[in-house]
Amino acid sequence: MPSPSGDKPRVLVVDDDATVRGVVADYLRAAEIAVTQSGDGNAALQEALTGNYDAIVLDLMLPGIDGREIFSRLRAAGVHSSVIMLTALGEESDRIAGLELGADDYLAKPFSPRELVLRVRAVLRRASAQTPAAAQEKTREILTDGDLTLDTTAGNATRGGKELALTSREYELLEYLVKHPNEVFSREDLMAAVWGSGYGDHSTVTVHVRRVRGKIEADPSAPTRLVTVWGRGYRWEPNAGGGND
Repeated sequence: MPSPSGDKPRVLVVDDDATVRGVVADYLRAAEIAVTQSGDGNAALQEALTGNYDAIVLDLMLPGIDGREIFSRLRAAGVHSSVIMLTALGEESDRIAGLELGADDYLAKPFSPRELVLRVRAVLRRASAQTPAAAQEKTREILTDGDLTLDTTAGNATRGGKELALTSREYELLEYLVKHPNEVFSREDLMAAVWGSGYGDHSTVTVHVRRVRGKIEADPSAPTRLVTVWGRGYRWEPNAGGGND
């Protein structure tokens, strides 16, 4: 759950390298973010389950249990704090493993602490925008495209009347595309528009597109709504697949 209004946002930093933890914590505190640190997988899991954290910076490689297992157990327990994965692994399949699980973002080591702060702020803004208090301050906007409905005030989406289990980044990507039908966006364009700048590995966009397709397409292997424009990027086809399938 997000921190009460007026309180500093709370972030749990999980990494077995004390130096990395300390540097990240210093930068986050300088950004007016309250930080708790943990260097062990089992201890981090218990802290995340019992604490009240707006976001978790979670290393994949940990003693005890690894970051993937921690993430899976948190979601199974109903803990929906935003998660940014950290990984030192070199293969692309390993680097994006956290995104495939449903993490909000990831950074490959070595990374810039300033960049991490930017990403933490981005997920915190998203979480803050979804609170009831924030929703009351906004004029409700409903986007409808066939059987797909997006409530931009609440930050959620339904398909055929059933709520979609979208991460914050997945929702932001979907909303951006629905708001810009028939336009072609490169991965660089989407990284800048949804993630806030051109930084990061553009395969992040590819993973999110694949995950969104899995939730909004009748057949994700043959998408008709979020389509690929070969050599250019992606395009949203309005009113495609509009039936309740």
